[in-house]
Amino acid sequence: MPEVEKAVHDNFRKVIASGSGAEELDADLDMVDDYGLTSLNKVLFLTAVCDETGVSLASFTEEDVAAMRTLRDVTTALARHAESAA
Repeated sequence: MPEVEKAVHDNFRKVIASGSGAEELDADLDMVDDYGLTSLNKVLFLTAVCDETGVSLASFTEEDVAAMRTLRDVTTALARHAESAA
């Protein structure tokens, strides 16, 4: 899971405007409300992190994606699928 968490944090920093360093990202903050992530940037972020981790974006339903509110949510969901793909 450390590889998945790193991929999530690295790709998230690429799509948010603040340019926060990895040590400044709080995995439990809401990506939209606290970091200002737009819906387009969420799609770009999830696509990039899925590509990097080898998890198909098609693994997630619309409801799954909507439930990914924090970086921890994304990491947990991706890790679950990354483990089954390995």
